[in-house]
Amino acid sequence: MVKTAILVEGKNDKEFFQKLIGHLGVDENQAIYYVLNGKSNFFKTETYENLMLEVGSDQIDQVLFVVDADDVTNDQKNGGYENTEKELTKIIDQLGIQAISSTYIMCDPTTQTGNLESLILSAIPEPHKSCIEIFISCSEFKSKDSHKAIYNQLYKLAYPDKPYDYAHPHFETLKKKLIDIFK
Repeated sequence: MVKTAILVEGKNDKEFFQKLIGHLGVDENQAIYYVLNGKSNFFKTETYENLMLEVGSDQIDQVLFVVDADDVTNDQKNGGYENTEKELTKIIDQLGIQAISSTYIMCDPTTQTGNLESLILSAIPEPHKSCIEIFISCSEFKSKDSHKAIYNQLYKLAYPDKPYDYAHPHFETLKKKLIDIFK
């Protein structure tokens, strides 16, 4: 069976995609995940040795690169939506797999900054978001700088029956991309 390779930064991204693909009714066996352990590894050609072997042997016929946009103020070269898009295009060109590759840059679609948690938080209903913000503001969390991960974990704990609102318009582009890839 020929598969689609989904390249993600970390374990949480993989888990998110597994849930979303399951929600879409796609056979999980059609996907193979490569967890690249950080954004910087996406821009190193040596990262893709195993992937290129599988592409060359026709075991993989589609590749989806999923990378966080992050913020340009934190990384002038690879941070921000436009820089991330430019660097992904460059590595895909170097690998010579343009015809079978597509990209998705994780972020809040409104600001085009952030990561997976930013996308998820952008789709949380306002009353739930407000409740979590109040809890965080009165809590004694030491590291409020990593608030997006804290928001995400609190949301999953507080609303276990509705961890993600896949019907939210912010997920539409990603859902369409996945449906197209798995056709």
